[in-house]
Amino acid sequence: MRHPRTGIDGATPTPEQELRAAAAKLRGLLADLDDCRGPWYIANEEQRPYPQSIRNQGVPYLVADTYTDPVAPPETAQYICAMHPGVGLALADWLESTARTVEAVAEKYEPDPGAHWLAPALAVARQILGAAS
Repeated sequence: MRHPRTGIDGATPTPEQELRAAAAKLRGLLADLDDCRGPWYIANEEQRPYPQSIRNQGVPYLVADTYTDPVAPPETAQYICAMHPGVGLALADWLESTARTVEAVAEKYEPDPGAHWLAPALAVARQILGAAS
């Protein structure tokens, strides 16, 4: 039986499996971006509110348009730019590094998923894998 969120065989994935699955998912999504990997910037930030165009540095690609209104403030575009694919790669590296730590710790004892060094990485991994908030 495959876990519905992670695609990992078995009913309940281990923390190491969840971390590695999330890192792999991010890397796959990043590979699919081809040369639109960022960093991203707001091409017309000074022309708010209509629309804000998010573009990729170095290549002429439109990443997204956002509109400023009470539902979508200008910070929406700023946030999208801040979370460009370079951040995704750094997250994937962090998740993989934490998975290696889990693997090393597991040789001596069962890691506690609530441990201060593991819980934040698991929370991020679970969101990437589509866990309910």
